[in-house]
Amino acid sequence: MRSRLVWFSTLLLAAVPAWAQFTQDTSGASPTPAIRDIRPPLDVFPYPTWMVATAAAIGAVIVALLSVAIIRAMRNRPKTPPPTAREIALRRLNEAGADIERIEPYAFSIRVSDILRQYISAQYNLHAPEQTSQEFLAEAAKSPHFTGADKDLLADFLERCDLIKFAHVNATTDDSRGLLAQAVRFVDGSRAVQFTPDFAGARRGAP
Repeated sequence: MRSRLVWFSTLLLAAVPAWAQFTQDTSGASPTPAIRDIRPPLDVFPYPTWMVATAAAIGAVIVALLSVAIIRAMRNRPKTPPPTAREIALRRLNEAGADIERIEPYAFSIRVSDILRQYISAQYNLHAPEQTSQEFLAEAAKSPHFTGADKDLLADFLERCDLIKFAHVNATTDDSRGLLAQAVRFVDGSRAVQFTPDFAGARRGAP
């Protein structure tokens, strides 16, 4: 019995230093640190301020120079002048000539006569569209813009138009070409050369 007590006491004495060591380590341990939230990523601009300012200034200068260049180019761009009365009349006569085969001589004479009257009204400030042929010829006779050849050509042209429009002569496509040639020659300035279509057969066939 005594031997057992001695063995137990020895075992207890051996365990005390280990327990004291464990207790000392536990009491000296640091507390568990608190868990913090993850911080957002830090945006670090890679270029210095002076470099950004210099680039902005250079960009502003380039934009200003381009704006000045564009404005100067627009101001110096040649402006297309508006077409003259002669150019408009010649273009309309050319368009009428392209339709000469499919337009009846009666309608064609009206079309060509209107073009020539509107040209004279715009070019010489005469009230040609509102006047009859006799009124227009009387006013043209007083105008200093027309020579004797001009007046003869206008008189012949208007007479032939009136024959087709009012006398209802049997005009043909050739007669339409004759009226077109007279109108073109008057407008483009070659007025001394006159084309005289033969209306004799048409007059004989008139009722």
